[in-house]
Amino acid sequence: MTAVRQPAATRRARARPDATIPYINRELSWLDFNARILFEATDERNPLLERTRFLAIFASNMDEFFQVRVAGLKQQLLARHSSPSPDGLSARDVLEKIRTRVLPLIALHARTFAGIKDELADAGIRIVAYDERPERQVELRERFVDEIFPVLTPLAVDPGHPFPYISDLSLSLAVTVRDPETGERHFARIKVPPVLPRLWEVGVRTYVLLEQIIAANLAALFPGMVVEEHHLFRVTRNADLSIEEDEADDLLLAIEEELRKRRFGKVVRLEVERSMPHATRALLRSGLGLEEQDVYEIAGMLDLTALAAIADIDMPELQPRPWQPVVPLRLQQPDEDEEVDIFAAIREGDILLHHPYDSFAGSVQRFVEQAASDPDVLTIKQTLYRTSGDSPIVRALIEAAERGKQVVAMVEIKARFDERANIVWARALERAGAHVAYGLVGLKTHCKAALVVRREGRGLRRYVHMGTGNYNPQTARIYVDLGLLTDDPDICADVTDLFNVLTGVARQRSYRKLLVAPTSLREGLIGLIEAETERHRRDGGGRIIMKINACVDPAMVVALYKAAEAGVSIDLIVRGMCSLMPGQPNLSETIRVRSVVGRFLEHSRIIWIGSGEAERFYIGSADLMERNLDRRIEAMTPVEDPVLQGRLREIIAIMLADDRRSWQLGADGEWRRTETIVAEPTGIDTFETLMAMTRAALETPG
Repeated sequence: MTAVRQPAATRRARARPDATIPYINRELSWLDFNARILFEATDERNPLLERTRFLAIFASNMDEFFQVRVAGLKQQLLARHSSPSPDGLSARDVLEKIRTRVLPLIALHARTFAGIKDELADAGIRIVAYDERPERQVELRERFVDEIFPVLTPLAVDPGHPFPYISDLSLSLAVTVRDPETGERHFARIKVPPVLPRLWEVGVRTYVLLEQIIAANLAALFPGMVVEEHHLFRVTRNADLSIEEDEADDLLLAIEEELRKRRFGKVVRLEVERSMPHATRALLRSGLGLEEQDVYEIAGMLDLTALAAIADIDMPELQPRPWQPVVPLRLQQPDEDEEVDIFAAIREGDILLHHPYDSFAGSVQRFVEQAASDPDVLTIKQTLYRTSGDSPIVRALIEAAERGKQVVAMVEIKARFDERANIVWARALERAGAHVAYGLVGLKTHCKAALVVRREGRGLRRYVHMGTGNYNPQTARIYVDLGLLTDDPDICADVTDLFNVLTGVARQRSYRKLLVAPTSLREGLIGLIEAETERHRRDGGGRIIMKINACVDPAMVVALYKAAEAGVSIDLIVRGMCSLMPGQPNLSETIRVRSVVGRFLEHSRIIWIGSGEAERFYIGSADLMERNLDRRIEAMTPVEDPVLQGRLREIIAIMLADDRRSWQLGADGEWRRTETIVAEPTGIDTFETLMAMTRAALETPG
């Protein structure tokens, strides 16, 4: 198979859609996605602790949205360099619409938590107020003195004390005290220490919040003063890095410096307790340099990310049924005393992996670990975007380097919020003797690839893993991802060339089978869409199915609209943002968009275009976003084995039949649950169905 060439029409399609073409704003579409997350917390069919976890996920998602997306819009306003987005909205317009959309979401979030808190109490898990446990107050007072008081620092705000620095996502108490002798009032801020647990146990599965323990003992921090009031607040700062890579002599040091600067990013959001008086809010706004629209009033508990600890409580009756990932049949040990030869298994034919249904430890991790210990393996090359804290993958690479193998690690130290961990691993790999590269200037390396070179007989043989997800065993248990283990000569040669681009100096623009960004992926995908459009015009039966995390690239939206105008049947399964508007007369009537949200996070990407002999399947790391297509190193690999293609068809068919976990995007831009649209819901749940199928395949091999 040769690389897909760029037709002339592709270059024209890169123009942004004009105002007459429907295009949903990406930020508002993302908020719709987080609303779908929040629905899972409200859905009483889900186990109670799973609903609690969705509350924490929603809160964490909102934090990142403000840290990155809202912060970026505010930067545009400050720079007075705000060109309209493809939907015609200015940065100020989008910020206003964001606030309008966020306010009801955070209100629903708070109401949902209030209800779940009552249900948790009925089930024996209680978050109680400090004064609800008078019998434990002596003990709590002692613990305050011994464990909390020493790490607290009250910071006054007055002419002699400037407004204090307040760190990103930190909880603080705004305290007003009065001098009984002079009657003067003073304001002080106390940071709730993030180094201490937020939830303090005061009985069996009964917890008091740390800030309430501090608030109840404020007199110890202000001796001789009268504490008049205290209110909780939380600050969110711009957390995006700004690195001029071409001006950095040492990218590692540049990243470390930017991480230090991140602490002082501009404040973009202030969350306050509903009880906080306007005077205190005004003081905080002034000190933080915020406007009224940057303040969000929260009813009840601030920062529900802390609920993740509650969601982890070991009460099986309140959790989803546990799922133990299955080692694929071809990779299972023949017996207890004999290790499977993963390289021999790959030589028998390509292996498609589907996590978390298939075991990551028994497949991808084993591939790297066996390569590290195999004396016939000469070289291991791997990309690392996000890794776990105690990464067995990186430890295997370190072991391989210490054994004298040539190890090349492409560590992306610009992976947002994982920069610090990746720097630690990069240095550990370097100490072990591995060659560590940090990617290309101006491009993040987001592709997921591992290459093993092995001596076999008189020659060398290459083996490759290409995936859609990170080499992280922790997220592999909750993220749905695909991987391909192959020794296909063309794919292996392409991955070899790709690593040479990443670590050396090369202008590789075409590949044998891979579609690679930023050189050939965009033109390759649009070329496939246009070829299917022409085939449909000629023969009929045109079909395009894409399972992706986001569809917001304007040129890709235009290309799909053009295919739909020609009558091609298009199904998009989009987990998150989707700017394409389906069901528009004479434009997108043949396009259907759905999203599946549930127990696991859908993260895999599948491109399925055509039918019969023209049918093509790709999996990979890229979404339909400008950053993926133009500003990242991405790779998508074809899946050519008919049996493996059948598995991909099966996955897609289940997701398109799902009416329990799926949503559909209407022609009015609104998302609706499929079960409320169809006449007779079947209750098909993507996650439950795939778990059942994985178990059944294990029990009845072949």
